[in-house]
Amino acid sequence: MTKLIDKGNDKYMVRVFLGRDEKGKVKFHNKTIKGKREAQAYLAKMTNQKNEGIISDSGRVTVREHMETWLETVVKNRVRLKTYLDYKDLTRLNISPVIGNIRLDKLKPEQIQILYNDMLERNLSPRTVRYTHTILNNSLKQAVKWNRIYRNPAELVDLPRQEKKEMTALSPEQVKVFMKASTYSPWKAIFSLLIDSGMRPGESLGLKWDDLDFENSRVTINRSLTRIQKNSAPELYLLKIILNIGNWIIQEPKTKRSRRTIPLTKLVINDLREHQTKQKEEKLKAKPGTYTDHNFVFAANNGEPMSEQNIYNRHFKPILKYAGLPNIRLYDLRHTCATLLLSAGENPKVVSERLGHASIVLTLDTYSHVLPNMQINATEKMEDLLSNGTIG
Repeated sequence: MTKLIDKGNDKYMVRVFLGRDEKGKVKFHNKTIKGKREAQAYLAKMTNQKNEGIISDSGRVTVREHMETWLETVVKNRVRLKTYLDYKDLTRLNISPVIGNIRLDKLKPEQIQILYNDMLERNLSPRTVRYTHTILNNSLKQAVKWNRIYRNPAELVDLPRQEKKEMTALSPEQVKVFMKASTYSPWKAIFSLLIDSGMRPGESLGLKWDDLDFENSRVTINRSLTRIQKNSAPELYLLKIILNIGNWIIQEPKTKRSRRTIPLTKLVINDLREHQTKQKEEKLKAKPGTYTDHNFVFAANNGEPMSEQNIYNRHFKPILKYAGLPNIRLYDLRHTCATLLLSAGENPKVVSERLGHASIVLTLDTYSHVLPNMQINATEKMEDLLSNGTIG
């Protein structure tokens, strides 16, 4: 619906109906022009732009206001709480201070480019810049869908080169050394579980005894534990106060494929049985009122879930130092699992399912450094088949 409204004194208002916004409110594009012929020409131009889908009306909405609306109405109900809070944090810390006050319909690619360059100058990693771009780009895509802008300026900027971090993992020989050094550690069970299963540390710390099937030697991952750190998003602290929770929350697994069942070796099952026995003894020794039983597999002496940082600093790191092994992260035991399996010739699809990756493409990309050795093995097998005359 388009109109030309006579305002008197040879002034005309061009009004073009744009539809309704995400809240159902009617939106118009209005502009007052002097001269009927000029107004008619502008009306024809706007009508054509509307028909071509390139007219927009963002009013005086700023980038900050748009992103707040997008985060609350679109993102919040689609992603995990931690992801949503990460988005809010990156928006608050990186995007809003630089381009937040710019009108959405006035935002230009060069202003976004300046934002990214500023982040690099503040020694933020290219990975952080690219992650911020993902958030801003998705937000502006939604702005196009809402007809707030007619094109996405974030699609016209250059991103810093993707950093390819070298994967850190223990070799088969180093794994044997590590397991021997961890024999008397109170947390040997979690170390052997991470190497065997390839699960994320947060998934292991979120395990409850009901998730373990000792009879069939397998574990099911249903949740992940997230720590509320000092630098966590303000919303997370607010949630902590409202729900009266401790310094941790339980969340859904990272992706749909992260909810999975993993068969375990007898060695790990035995470690877990021994760990369970010790935990029961600790419960009996605890003074009344000092132990809160959450049924966590890896619990502190008061029943609360163990801190990953605590395990790393007080137990994992000292073992590595004692055994003369590289100073790796607890998370790198997950990489160790994947690398060992792929190097041994295991099907990447099986490894991908074990790790809970969203797709096999992610697995192959992450562990591409292992693939050349797999190709060499494949070539040796082919040579053996050909030389023995088993083909043709």
